[in-house]
Amino acid sequence: MVAACSAVAIAATSAAVVAPAAGAQQEQAGDGVYRGEVQVVPASAGTTEQNVLTGTVFVDDNEDSSAGDGERGLAGVVVSNGRDVVTADSEGRYRLPAFDNMTVFITQPNGYQVPVDEYNVPQFHYNHLPEGSPDLKYGGIEPTGPLPSAVNFPVVESPGTAAPEQSCVVAGDLQTYNRTQLEYARKGAINDLAQRNDYASCGSLFVGDVVGDDLSLYPEVKELTKQTNGPARFLPGNHDLDFDAATPEHSFDTFRAQLAPTYYSYDVGDVHFVALNTVEYPCTPDEDNLDGLGSHCDDPEGDPSYNGSIDDRQLAWLERDLEHVAKDKLIVVAGHIGLINYNDQASAVHQTDQARDVYELLKGRKAVAVSGHSHTTENMKKGDSAQGWKDTLGLDKLPFPHITAGAISGDWYSGEVTEDGYPTAIGKDGGRPGVLTLDIDGTKFQERYTVTGADDRVQTQLGINSPTYREWSEERAEWNENPQGDAPELDEPLVVDSGDLAGTTWLTTDFWMGASGSSVKVALDGGPAKKAARTQEMNGEAKRNGPEWSDPYAVAQQLVHGGSIADSSMHLWRYELPVDLEPGEHTAEVTATDSYGREFTDSLTFEVVG
Repeated sequence: MVAACSAVAIAATSAAVVAPAAGAQQEQAGDGVYRGEVQVVPASAGTTEQNVLTGTVFVDDNEDSSAGDGERGLAGVVVSNGRDVVTADSEGRYRLPAFDNMTVFITQPNGYQVPVDEYNVPQFHYNHLPEGSPDLKYGGIEPTGPLPSAVNFPVVESPGTAAPEQSCVVAGDLQTYNRTQLEYARKGAINDLAQRNDYASCGSLFVGDVVGDDLSLYPEVKELTKQTNGPARFLPGNHDLDFDAATPEHSFDTFRAQLAPTYYSYDVGDVHFVALNTVEYPCTPDEDNLDGLGSHCDDPEGDPSYNGSIDDRQLAWLERDLEHVAKDKLIVVAGHIGLINYNDQASAVHQTDQARDVYELLKGRKAVAVSGHSHTTENMKKGDSAQGWKDTLGLDKLPFPHITAGAISGDWYSGEVTEDGYPTAIGKDGGRPGVLTLDIDGTKFQERYTVTGADDRVQTQLGINSPTYREWSEERAEWNENPQGDAPELDEPLVVDSGDLAGTTWLTTDFWMGASGSSVKVALDGGPAKKAARTQEMNGEAKRNGPEWSDPYAVAQQLVHGGSIADSSMHLWRYELPVDLEPGEHTAEVTATDSYGREFTDSLTFEVVG
């Protein structure tokens, strides 16, 4: 666990506030965006304790966040308390069982949009915690008092959310530990998103680790999302925890107060998004053991820590939620800790114990899973398999695609700071900071990854993996562990000794969204293009790691400027350089083709000497 960076507490409030009287116009920003809030009608004086919550989902024609003035109720909208799931009747009315510490929320229907606040954060839920959170460092939820007389959910009509064509941003691990890193994010991926308008209808989904333990930074994160387009949604990660919470029921209270429910759903076009909480805290090793496959908690000493898990109540909610979703919809199931993960395949903590339960609920449906957590980019297709999944979770082949979305923070904002004001932060798989976009047409989708500060054509990085490089990387790693004298240097990473051309030197292509069904071809000096080999076939083999399987472009920077070491990757291809290459300069033209047939070209010039 990383210690919080600040002792400043937040005066956190419930996500919904008491709306103004009917007819009172909300202040509008003049930007054409529907801004507003959930209408909470306080309990009447002398009201006795109730066990049923009522309210209305209504079309907010005058955009004042208040039901009235003849505004119609919207039938069929799904409303939940996180346990029970109901639909609004013909007049938009709903009734739900009420209990302490519940979050009531609606599923945004396609063709409509819930309001957003001044920071573009959707307002579609109400936290009910009469006496407030226990004493928490970052405040949690303030007392909400008695059950309201009604909680009314406003929406407006939205042709944008009805369209079958959508572009939906999935942003992994913003994970700012301090204000310096907030500035890195602002100058980097947030600035990129501010320049885009293709995702305005679907919005962005930040898949956890919104901050790095210091929950007092949430207001400043929202200043960042204020610059983005469309709704900015959030789900919780293991660095969004109230670590001083004694029970799981309050472990995300500050997140709930500031950002969103811990799990919920929404519809856009022909897609149903499910945002899950896949983080269990506190967790101790003696509590979790899945099918005899070992302890599933992060701390072997038995101290409270976290685990990738979905509790029974959330699973039951998911089942009931899906009952209201047409079978032909595309389901995007999102969580911070992925259902499965390639990089952390040998660690059950960093995958979700209940992955098989989720697969069963989605059986027969079109689905894709997206996640963050590992700070890697992983594009895993249906049918992919890895030895670690069998060992840790008893899983074999994937039933549908899974994508680990990379991280805005990249490798935790490590490495050399660029002239644009943010670090290179190259990841432990050679990936670079950026955001994932799902481009959706009906129930079909294509994924694309946009590297921070680059356009969508930048999809690869090239390098030379030679015996000289591998010897240097091992020497440099040892020196970094115990710096004595001058550091070993790799002076000319693109110069190859002819003696190394004996079947042990490769041109490497790190194809960040490369996957099963992708290919890489290399043409040397204008000659015919020849296939490169993928280092991980995803046919059930074990994870391969070490200098031989590394991304030399990434490692050459990481060992000098700091950060993780890219010594394993599921998206790396190698092309063996011919043993008879003549001394002199050579140019390799590389064509990487993804599983949809999209081609990306890159080139590398290197020299053979000796």
